[in-house]
Amino acid sequence: MGTRRFTRADALPRVFAALLLLATLTAPPASAASSKSPGFYNNPLKPKLPGDGVIESCADPTVLRGQRRGDPYWYMYCTTDPLNDKDLDAQGKLVFHRIPQLRSLDMLDWEYVGDAFQSLPGYAVSSAGLWAPDVVYSSAHDKYYLFFVVTDTTTTTCTSDSAMGVATSDSPTGPWKFSDEPVIGPRKDTASADPCAFFWTFDPDVLGDSVGTNSVFYYGSYSGGVFARTVTLTAEGATVGADETRITIGNRYEGANVVFRDGNYYLFVSSTNCCNGALTGYSVYVGRATNPLGPFVDREGNSLLDTQVGGTPVISMNGNRWVGTGHNTVFQDAAAQWWTVYHAVDRSDPFFETATGFTKRPVLLDPLDWVDGWPTVRGGFWASDGKMPAPAARDGFKSRYRMKLARPHVPGDRIAAASDMFDGTALRDSWSWVRPPDSSTYAVADGTLRFHVQKADIHLDSNTASLLTRSTPKGDYLVETKVRLDVPDEGCCFNYVQAGVVIYGGDDDFIKLTNTSMGETRQTEFSKELASVPAGWGRHGNTVVGAPSEDWTYLRVAVERLTGEARRAAGGDTTAYTAYTSQNGVDWVRGGTWTHSMTHPRIALVAMGGGGDFTAEFDYVRVHALRSGERAGR
Repeated sequence: MGTRRFTRADALPRVFAALLLLATLTAPPASAASSKSPGFYNNPLKPKLPGDGVIESCADPTVLRGQRRGDPYWYMYCTTDPLNDKDLDAQGKLVFHRIPQLRSLDMLDWEYVGDAFQSLPGYAVSSAGLWAPDVVYSSAHDKYYLFFVVTDTTTTTCTSDSAMGVATSDSPTGPWKFSDEPVIGPRKDTASADPCAFFWTFDPDVLGDSVGTNSVFYYGSYSGGVFARTVTLTAEGATVGADETRITIGNRYEGANVVFRDGNYYLFVSSTNCCNGALTGYSVYVGRATNPLGPFVDREGNSLLDTQVGGTPVISMNGNRWVGTGHNTVFQDAAAQWWTVYHAVDRSDPFFETATGFTKRPVLLDPLDWVDGWPTVRGGFWASDGKMPAPAARDGFKSRYRMKLARPHVPGDRIAAASDMFDGTALRDSWSWVRPPDSSTYAVADGTLRFHVQKADIHLDSNTASLLTRSTPKGDYLVETKVRLDVPDEGCCFNYVQAGVVIYGGDDDFIKLTNTSMGETRQTEFSKELASVPAGWGRHGNTVVGAPSEDWTYLRVAVERLTGEARRAAGGDTTAYTAYTSQNGVDWVRGGTWTHSMTHPRIALVAMGGGGDFTAEFDYVRVHALRSGERAGR
């Protein structure tokens, strides 16, 4: 089916726009001024349980500073999950808490103060989950509002008909009173013939922490995309406007959080699989706009609604133990330094102890820096795994944190023996095939290698694609290719037609960076596969990098051997692989870092996946010594 396009709503009325700006004002003072300096912390945060124990999983975290004068606390809320490995009932089954609530005076030492809910709203089926909370305060009503996902409702006869609910309270930790009806009910995907096909109505976010009565409400996920509506807070709950504005294309983003800074609205969103154990590539991206309803564009000017979907990386895996760094909330401390909380996955302890495959997601905290108007976590070093200066939790405090910028990887001298400009009429002898294709399906001519896309793959146990390989150089290096794929720029679905570069240690041991068709989108996918994993663990994981081009897309993988502390932080893996993409060969977007251990890997080119009559063109393969760079996993 064709790509569904939604246009941006008309500009908001002036009065309402002014209210939106008021919604972004800093919270009232939390306490009297003090000159005391805050301390230090280490990730993950470990909220304390009464008596003994700590919370080991706090997915989809949201943070709110106490909004009433004299309230010194910060509050955190988590999605419905068990609290830790030992959170079991009498039958030994994991206990699911309906939105755990935490509070802290210093944003370091958090305490569990109970669950928001002991029951479900009347419109939820008995097995429904309550996910992804967002809490705001209304100064007009002097109330707190807790928005949440209801995964399955009684409003239809279908399952997975998600909706958005709200509850109100006079206190930031309840008791909470459900509204009688959903804020947004299940939304039918009218383009589908399936009567039970619904868009995913997930992940609420209200613009601002303290609002009067009116603001903007963001929600949505991969199925359908992310949307926005106006919202009005009432004494009993909330009502939303009838007009729905799509702000991201489908099949890419979820977990929206929008903040206002220096005349722009910044949309933080997460992408790929949230819950894939040690191979979780979930990461955060950003776009910005001058209107809270968009259109949101990334640093390179790509819209988050485009087929070649935009989004500038804010945080991704960096080569240390943390992967799956996503679903974040962004806020300022008492000294106006920006911070973000997010969940992540510890590669050495990815699952609940009694439920292999059920991903545990501890909560992490890190500073958010702004570089030329664009946010990045910890100056581009991303998730921390060592001693960090604490936020300024109270008025008069100042954090010791100071930004240091991570340096990108830079190509040094070209290694001619490992490179190829495809300037002849045949492949050089340095290339060899894994599963040679029919000779009629590829050719070298006019300075390019043309390779017909195969209906084949190298994914888990489906290892049928041909790979054109050559040896890797000694030492650290950077490999770059320029690729064009003639899949139509619009339309769905050419899954998973792709072309790009692989660092190939075998059919089940590789790193792959490709220009890939996914649903109605075109993305640059960066994936990792393992041949051997513990029982119940996944073998394949993926993330995404920058937007591809409608014409030529440039792909780079920086390859660094790990030693000492870097290898220990990577769980013993021997090599770090960092992805970069570009639409013009000049401006590069840095993506995540996978680590891996492969024996005698080779550089490979692939053109594979899906059906259809498509061709990939490779303009060159250039291999360089790696001149500089400062890997983020510190």
